[in-house]
Amino acid sequence: MAIFKIFPESDTFIYSEYPTGNAGKDEVIEIAGYKDISGVGRTSRAIVKFSTTEIQSTLNNTVGANAWVSNLDLYLASANELPISHSIYAYPVAESWDNGVGKFGDTPINKSGTSWTYRKAEEATPWTTSSFAANTTGSYVAGQEGGGTWYTGSAGTNLEAVQAFALNSELDLSINVTNAVDLYYSASIPNNGFILKLPGSLEFNTSSSVALKYFGVDTNTIYPPSLTFKWDDSSYSTGSLSVLNTSEAQINIKNNKGEYVDEGKQRFRIFAKPTYPTRTFTTSSIYLTNNALPQSTYWGLRDEHTEEMVVDFDTSYTKVSCDSTGPYFDVYMNGLEPERYYRILIKTTLDGSTTVVDNRNIFKIVRNG
Repeated sequence: MAIFKIFPESDTFIYSEYPTGNAGKDEVIEIAGYKDISGVGRTSRAIVKFSTTEIQSTLNNTVGANAWVSNLDLYLASANELPISHSIYAYPVAESWDNGVGKFGDTPINKSGTSWTYRKAEEATPWTTSSFAANTTGSYVAGQEGGGTWYTGSAGTNLEAVQAFALNSELDLSINVTNAVDLYYSASIPNNGFILKLPGSLEFNTSSSVALKYFGVDTNTIYPPSLTFKWDDSSYSTGSLSVLNTSEAQINIKNNKGEYVDEGKQRFRIFAKPTYPTRTFTTSSIYLTNNALPQSTYWGLRDEHTEEMVVDFDTSYTKVSCDSTGPYFDVYMNGLEPERYYRILIKTTLDGSTTVVDNRNIFKIVRNG
């Protein structure tokens, strides 16, 4: 298993209703299509950028030679007037932009960074609205020119990423942007971040006021956007250990220190044994004998206070490993928010029954300096 997160170096949203206004320090970023008080269709799009250095360091030094995927994750703050189904699109931004320090609704309008019309501060450089470079495009309606430019493809690679939502589905975003991140890593295209938008049918619409607000990097909550890398580095070799096969079992973390700094990797060891072991002749206590867990065993992390799953069970990327000592899994502490408490959960199947083991194994991440 392996899950590792990096957090944005900048984010904002741009909105056609106030075409020169900057929102670079807003606590939320908005993706919307609505009509204003005059009945004119408007839209807003979010932009999120992650450090090229962090992307390259993560892939070189943490992921290594493993096959990986990368998701752009955003957490919903609020949503209004959603249709029965909708989609969110993510594209690599094609031109550089300034983040700025404005907020939506500032009076006078803050022009310190990118806006619907301009990508640089103080109305210095407009977004391209015609004669787009190869493999790039933009989208606007007459009279509301601007709104960013983005790559749709590069050298045969599709760079359109999309996530579809049905009625009553979870509205947090987790969009697979592996193709774009791979090109950022190799410097095949410049890393200007990602632009997120509604489909054309919902942008500039006058029949509803669709709005999705997500927590931004300046949020005071534990839900900033993240770029999440996932890969499978699990190993399963039981050696001489027996595989636990009874649902009447005791499963616990044997080396949780309770507090860790926000750096490096921690290996958690699991001790597993039947509650009522089979009687046998031995020179040592059978209660000290560890067992392997089934290969289809997974770990997860839950925020202790909000009860949100920070790392959910994933059959591809949170597999529990095993060696001759017993089951284990690794957690990258610098991919977690500091000054928070996390609870370790184990999901396994024993004797045909799937269970989530919760023994109040809680640890805290503290800032290193």
